Amino acid sequence: MPDHSADPPSPASPFWHDTVTRRWLASAGVLTLGLIAGGYLLGNGLVRARDADRSVTVRGLAEREVTADLATWTIAYSASAPDLATAQASVDRDSDSIRAFFRELGFPASELQPTGVNVNQFSDNGVQRFTVRQRMTLRTTDIKRAQAAVRRQFELVRRGVVLEEGSGIAFTYTKLNAIKPEMVAAATKDARASAQQFAQDSGTSVGNIKSATQGYFEVTARDGDSGGGWGQSDTPYKKVRVVTTVDFYLR
Repeated sequence: MPDHSADPPSPASPFWHDTVTRRWLASAGVLTLGLIAGGYLLGNGLVRARDADRSVTVRGLAEREVTADLATWTIAYSASAPDLATAQASVDRDSDSIRAFFRELGFPASELQPTGVNVNQFSDNGVQRFTVRQRMTLRTTDIKRAQAAVRRQFELVRRGVVLEEGSGIAFTYTKLNAIKPEMVAAATKDARASAQQFAQDSGTSVGNIKSATQGYFEVTARDGDSGGGWGQSDTPYKKVRVVTTVDFYLR
């Protein structure tokens, strides 16, 4: 006689309905657990993404007072005469006076050089005239001596040298690259202090830097534009300033 004990229950059998019901419940349970787990992971991922995107953007400032290490003094002068030779001779006398002035103040001759000459011929009531314009430039790293020379510049006028428009001294700070790293670090530290204050007020803490932008370095007169006319529009006392923009993560 054949053994039918291992055969699946017939659809007409009550055991068949129990088997189908158990399988359906098992499948539904697995699906439910999958949906719950997937929802949790998705939700947790969104929370992490939102937390990772939390940041604050602040600016940091760094300033430093420095002294110029290069002085450039340009002296413009001219002479006019009915003929070119006379005008040129007058300019040559002024050039000699200027060289003597700087030599007496202790500047090496190599620091004073002619930097331009211009000749203009024109008619004055039908009479031909010539104007010779010349520039001489002092370039020195002796800042104190240059300052002393500027204070005595009217001695040139007493010697007959008429200073024209375009004359003046400029003091320059040339070592900016040497102090840039320290100033950027100081500006970033200042930015972090501002971010920490913001984080404290909002009940969070400051994390790593998300992004940063270094602003331009600005070199200005320490006490503003001094003005004052010939040779007094600049000063050796400078202020270097940089502003950085930093985006910090919040956690």
